[in-house]
Amino acid sequence: MKKLALFLLAFAGVLGASAAAFAADETTAALAVIGNVALAAGIGIGLGVVGPGIGQGITMLGALSGMARNPEQTGTLRVYMLIGLALIESLAIYALVVALILLYAFPYSDIVTKYLGAS
Repeated sequence: MKKLALFLLAFAGVLGASAAAFAADETTAALAVIGNVALAAGIGIGLGVVGPGIGQGITMLGALSGMARNPEQTGTLRVYMLIGLALIESLAIYALVVALILLYAFPYSDIVTKYLGAS
């Protein structure tokens, strides 16, 4: 797992550095930066919902098996299950917020727009 994380970090660094290194001019570099930000947002939201999706599946499995084994506790299990699902879903919403911040509140947008010639 440690090797995979190191590989992904190195791959992201090469991807980010290659945009500026191989660009013919500033406009191409600025467009490459925007493309890399969009790619990072897409990968981030994609990976950010994998964990909550697995967590929700495990939560539903546990709640349904508990309800099947002990039908008298169905009401209590349902309440705890819904609270747990809401907390798990908030993690996916955090990933969405980070992706939207990358797309719409890009902190280096003034530099990129300067290179693109916009005001």
